[in-house]
Amino acid sequence: VAKSCGCASCIVALNSSAWFNERYDPAISPLLTKHTAKITPDVLLWWLRLQGSERSAQLQEILAHVFDVLPSPPMDARPISRCRTCAVVGNSGWLRGSLYGRAIDAHHWVLRMNRAQTVGFEEDVGMRTTHHFMYPESAVDLQPGVHLVLVPFKPLDLKWVTSAFSTGELRHTYRRVKQFVEADRSKVLILNPAFLKYIHDKWTQHHGRYPSTGFTALLFALHTCDQVAVFGFGADSSGNWHHYWEGNRYAGAFRRTGVHSADFEITLIKKLATEGKIFFYH
Repeated sequence: VAKSCGCASCIVALNSSAWFNERYDPAISPLLTKHTAKITPDVLLWWLRLQGSERSAQLQEILAHVFDVLPSPPMDARPISRCRTCAVVGNSGWLRGSLYGRAIDAHHWVLRMNRAQTVGFEEDVGMRTTHHFMYPESAVDLQPGVHLVLVPFKPLDLKWVTSAFSTGELRHTYRRVKQFVEADRSKVLILNPAFLKYIHDKWTQHHGRYPSTGFTALLFALHTCDQVAVFGFGADSSGNWHHYWEGNRYAGAFRRTGVHSADFEITLIKKLATEGKIFFYH
C-alpha cells in the first residue's frame, strides 16, 4: 500500500479514523501567499469580527503591500521521500522539571508560540526553534534562521508585520506593540485567515471566539508534518494553567476571558492522541 510520506506511520494514512476524516481537510492552504491572498466574503466577514475590525476597503491594498515588503513563500508540501517530524511546544507550567528538552530538539521542526523562552529552561523545553508563532501583541525578537509565523487576527496585524520590517510606523494596535522585530524577513510566514476559520469551524467547532495560538500551531503541524509530537499543553499537576517561565500569580486567568476554550482544545488534543495522529506528552 502506497504511503503518503517517508515515515513508518503517517498522519495522513489510508486507514485514517472517521473522526479525523470528518475534520481534516488536506486541500486547505495554511499559508497566505500571492496565490492565496484572495479572501472569500464568508471568511472576510468572520475575520473582521474577531477583534472588532469594521472595514475591509483597503484590504487588497494591504495584502499587496505585504508581498512588496516580504517575499511570498512557496507552498511547502510534505516531502514524500523523507519523514518530517515536528514538535509543537506549548507554554504550560508542567514543562518545568519534565526533562523533555532533548526529545524536543530531536525533531526536524520545533514549533513554539508567543513569548516562549528557552534560555534557562533548555533541559525541559529544548533549545531549538524552527517556527515561532506570534501576533503583534505577543511579538518577540527571533534568532536568525527561525520562521516568524504571523497569526493574523485582524487586517491591522498584516499592516504591523509590514511595518515591523520596513518603516516602523505602526506602534499601536489595541495596545502598544513592538515597532520593529528582529527576525529573518526571508523566512516570514503568514497564516491564511481561511485556515483560521477552518480550525474554528471544523476543529474547535465554535467553542471560544477563535482558536488559541497553540492549537493553531498544532493544526499547522498536522498539515505540514508527517509525524507530530505535542508537549506543554494543559494544566500542571496542581490543576493550574500558567507559563513555565514565570510565577503563578494569575494562573488560569485567560480561561475566564471566553476568547479561547482551553478545556475543549485539550480534549481535542487527547482525542488526536487516542486516534494515533499525534504523540502527546503530558
